[in-house]
Amino acid sequence: MVNVMNEAGFERKAADQLMAALQEVPFLASASVRPEGTRGDSRIDFILAAPLIGRRLVCEVKSSGQPRTAREACLNLLDYSRSDKRDYPVFIAPYISPAAAAICDQYQVGYFDLAGNCRLVFDQVYIRRQGFPNPSVQKRDLRSLYSPKAERVLRVLLAAGKRTWRMQELADEANVSLGQVANVKKLLADREWIEQTRSLKTMARSTSPGDYETGFRLRSLDDAVLPLLTKWVENYRIERSRASEYYSLKPIPQIEAGLTATGQRIKARVAFSGFSGAARLAPAVRYQRVTAYVLGDLAALTDLMGLKPVSSGANVTLVEPYDEGVLYGTREVEGASIVSPVQLYLDLAQTKGRGEEAASAILEEVIKPQWR
Repeated sequence: MVNVMNEAGFERKAADQLMAALQEVPFLASASVRPEGTRGDSRIDFILAAPLIGRRLVCEVKSSGQPRTAREACLNLLDYSRSDKRDYPVFIAPYISPAAAAICDQYQVGYFDLAGNCRLVFDQVYIRRQGFPNPSVQKRDLRSLYSPKAERVLRVLLAAGKRTWRMQELADEANVSLGQVANVKKLLADREWIEQTRSLKTMARSTSPGDYETGFRLRSLDDAVLPLLTKWVENYRIERSRASEYYSLKPIPQIEAGLTATGQRIKARVAFSGFSGAARLAPAVRYQRVTAYVLGDLAALTDLMGLKPVSSGANVTLVEPYDEGVLYGTREVEGASIVSPVQLYLDLAQTKGRGEEAASAILEEVIKPQWR
């Protein structure tokens, strides 16, 4: 949408669609559009005047409807409309996320998006539409945030709890470029999921401006961590990894012990996930299937273990990860390597047969306590 039309064309489209929505209200049918206006330091894109009721909808149009943009637009609109009681502020974007809509409600600013969602409340007018999906431009934005390299950054941020990161530190820890960190930081900032920090440098002896350094971190559990995890689960594509199914006559504990010992022997990295991982971090359900990621010679591992490939009735699932970042933050528990709680949560949430129940236990017992 925005990316295939110029700014003026987008504003005209926004004005036309808003006019069409107001045509449904008889006493607004005569409304007319006027171009941008400026008051002091505040500027709006166009004014929709409704002479029959003496009202003016002052509108600001943005190419993004994420929370940070919405908040900035709301503040600008309120500043512009403060001096004239006829003005009703309206924020317009291609798609306005629910979080951004809540910000508009907080500031008592109307909103309207080109997907069809809106809330306009003034005088005798109440127009509300919701539930229309994201345009494709927003979907591409989501794919960028949950691409393999971007996910590496998310895993580090979530695993570190309340730690503050500088850009280069985070790039080094996640094993990605500085540009990748900058891109993820922007996408998180647009959603208001991070906060900037400023602290004295460790070796500073004075408090001049140069003695301070800036960083950022995820905001609180409710404001950032839970929304981030929810969206990540919605966009996580477990099928990117290659899963192979096997059967063994051995008991589950013996299979898991054998995978750990054999992996060490052939220098293959084995990390348990699924119910195998959940049983060691937050046991909630019984299980009859071993699940583990394998980074190394899978064929050698299965041959030495005597695992039989099967198309049905498997009790062992071995997964070759789509990216090494999947194994970031693995930990030793009861002599076995377990994927990080975040990765375990993602995998369980996609697992049939009580997977969501096990994921909920990981969230409540392991992840949430890190952020309280």
